[in-house]
Amino acid sequence: MVGIIIASHGEFASGILQSGAMIFGEQENVKAVTLMPSEGPEDVKAKMKEAIASFDNQDEVLFLVDLWGGTPFNQANCLLEEHKDKWAIVSGMNLPMLIEAYASRFSMNTAHEIAAHILGTAKEGVKVKPEELEPAAPTAVAAAKPTNAGAPGKFEYVLARIDSRLLHGQVATAWTKTTQPTRIIVVSDAVAKDDLRKKLIQQAAPPGVKAHVVPVNKMIDLAKDDQHFGGQRALLLFENPQDALRAVEGGVPLKTINVGSMAHSPGKVQPNKVLAFSQDDIDTFKKLKELGLNFDVRKVPNDSKGDMNEIIKKAQEELNKQK
Repeated sequence: MVGIIIASHGEFASGILQSGAMIFGEQENVKAVTLMPSEGPEDVKAKMKEAIASFDNQDEVLFLVDLWGGTPFNQANCLLEEHKDKWAIVSGMNLPMLIEAYASRFSMNTAHEIAAHILGTAKEGVKVKPEELEPAAPTAVAAAKPTNAGAPGKFEYVLARIDSRLLHGQVATAWTKTTQPTRIIVVSDAVAKDDLRKKLIQQAAPPGVKAHVVPVNKMIDLAKDDQHFGGQRALLLFENPQDALRAVEGGVPLKTINVGSMAHSPGKVQPNKVLAFSQDDIDTFKKLKELGLNFDVRKVPNDSKGDMNEIIKKAQEELNKQK
């Protein structure tokens, strides 16, 4: 696996490392190197050498630095001189760049490949509102990529997830990179009636992926349509297990449901940090299990899978104590 050095003036590198872990999970072979006010170039170089020495693979190293020409860049560049055929430096570090670098390590084995690949995502991550402040697009229009949208066939379901937060950073980056959907579909009667939430969800979609919000009955109809969704890879998001159960009972052909986050509210118990259950939630998961559904309890792809049976058992015990 390619090792990554995140380097900056001040604590920026440590902060963006923490942000990346919140969205994509803790990462191996990644180190933050900071240049503090009391330190000089040689201090930074020593930190970089120490970080590289801790990597499993020291032949492939990618430096993500804050400023081109700054001290972190210059010291990385000094170290790069003897490893130009393997190592790489990318400056202008931002969070989309870091997340894309993490995701790229699943399929790319060299620092050069990842460095070239993440530039586009880093640039796409810089946007402005109001949109009219964006500079005018170039007049030359690139040829559109061929698409089979509308071809005969049904959806391929790459992920179905229960998450009270719906489309947020962990989904838009980690899960989207892992599952490669063409469409993200939020399945919720409540959200479908809320124009503001619908708009925010559509705006949160990652580049190249369309986001939709539909009520449960509409999703059931779409699942039965075998004339328009050939080649379409759908990532379904449910706000609660009850909506997921209605979809499955209505004929949406799901085999596994990823359980990512269920918010706490009065009357619920919380057997772990991210999942809260009412009695209705527990009963709903039992019905889903009876229908043959498997449960994948993870916030992000890198997390270890939780044992849903044990989690529900603990939640039931806590609810029983409240009676």
